[in-house]
Amino acid sequence: MKTLLDEAKKMNDRLISWRRHFHKNPEVGMELPNTTEYVMEKLRDMGYQPMEICKSGVLAVAGGKKPGKTFLIRGDMDALPIAEETGLPYESKNEYMHACGHDLHTSMMLGAAKLLKHHEDEIEGTVKLMFQPAEENLQGAKAMIDAGILENPKVDAAMMIHVFADVPHKPGTVIFPGSGPVGTTSDWFHIKINGKGGHGATPHLTIDPLNAAAHIYTALSEVISREVDSVEMAVVTVGEMHGGSTGNIIPDTAFLQGTIRTFDDKLRKFIKKRVVEIAEGICTSFRCRAEVRLFNSCPVVWNDKELNASLAAYNMEMLGQEIVLDYEAKTGETHKMNGSEDFAYVCEKVPAVLVKVIAQGNENGVNFPHHHPKVRFDESVLATGAAVYANSAIEWLKNHLAD
Repeated sequence: MKTLLDEAKKMNDRLISWRRHFHKNPEVGMELPNTTEYVMEKLRDMGYQPMEICKSGVLAVAGGKKPGKTFLIRGDMDALPIAEETGLPYESKNEYMHACGHDLHTSMMLGAAKLLKHHEDEIEGTVKLMFQPAEENLQGAKAMIDAGILENPKVDAAMMIHVFADVPHKPGTVIFPGSGPVGTTSDWFHIKINGKGGHGATPHLTIDPLNAAAHIYTALSEVISREVDSVEMAVVTVGEMHGGSTGNIIPDTAFLQGTIRTFDDKLRKFIKKRVVEIAEGICTSFRCRAEVRLFNSCPVVWNDKELNASLAAYNMEMLGQEIVLDYEAKTGETHKMNGSEDFAYVCEKVPAVLVKVIAQGNENGVNFPHHHPKVRFDESVLATGAAVYANSAIEWLKNHLAD
């Protein structure tokens, strides 16, 4: 499908318009009413009959006119609770921000939908388009799976694209990361420390939860340096600590909140266990009581080896070797990321691949990372992403006809 890129480029103004609409009007979590309606309206205009199969989760189907397998492409639509500081003319004004590039993903998916509809008679099977909410809180993919996105017809393979603003490659480069674990597991922890407050001048009459919190914070950092093999990748980060309201009062409670990331499920279980043991043990030592809650979990993102190689080959033929990087084939290693992705739930069910499109923009020569209020993305990659989505689906189905 070598013409797909040229067709996508002809839609460039429309792709940019869609992206800027999403960027200016971000919504978060499962509450994406305006985004959902906008996406469904555009899909209807293209001739689709989209369905909201769960809250803010949209399914559209292309093909189905010929017998064959089913391929799923996924784009996430939610933003982050960040006040934007880019100064762009289409900057968000509602205290939310598309600081992870999901506005680009959604626009690419709409572009792919347009391409797939144009080539619908050529699709050897069925393509499902998964417009997903709540990736940032790791709830949307599972909600759509529970709603039946992978069934009727059963999905045989899947892919997603994620744009990256902090990978040292030329904008527009498409990276097929390789096989195995490419994105970490994710677990969040919340530790509430219950003590006994009192006057700061008489600490001996209190049970100080801040003291316990400080020791827990330090001890958690030692899990990686003293209890995890140095060749393993694992992170325990405390990103939030609270307790007290003024300098001369010891509070009754304090809390810490953080995240655990790793590529190995056995190590993941060990670290989760140690977080609980450390919090409870230190609190007992300091006469406090710990309440530990683990949440926002998802498994590792696992790229299928055969699917990764196939999609890399199809898109290298369309885009050229100077654009597409089959990382594993070139280096013998996998291009991993420390971040998590709830597409991992799809990877558990069917052969799937996470594809990276490099899209870093800059402000006065400075690149900002994802989730930063000043991060910018290069809109020139929109046509590439739309073409890769559509081409991957069409070519995989053509080369994997049903038995």
